[in-house]
Amino acid sequence: MNYISPDTTPEAHKKQVEILRKMSPSERAEMAFQLSDDLRRTVEAGIRHRHPEYDEQMVKKAWMKLTLGERLFREIFGAIEVAV
Repeated sequence: MNYISPDTTPEAHKKQVEILRKMSPSERAEMAFQLSDDLRRTVEAGIRHRHPEYDEQMVKKAWMKLTLGERLFREIFGAIEVAV
C-alpha cells in the first residue's frame, strides 16, 4: 500500500517504510499491539471526559459498545444503558 498521510512528507514516508522493513516480524507485531493499546487508552480517556460520572466498569462497557457495535453489545449485555 502506498498511502501517504497528508501530514507526512514523501521523504519521511520513505524513511518510515525503510525502518519498518528492517524490523523483525515480532518487532512489528509488538508495535501493532502497542498501537492497539494506545488507541484503547485514548478512547477510554475520551469516554471518561464525556462521562465523568462513569466508574471504571462503565468506561469498559462503553468501550466495548463502541468496539462491538450496538447489536452485538445488546446480545452480550442485554438492555443495559451505556452512552458512549
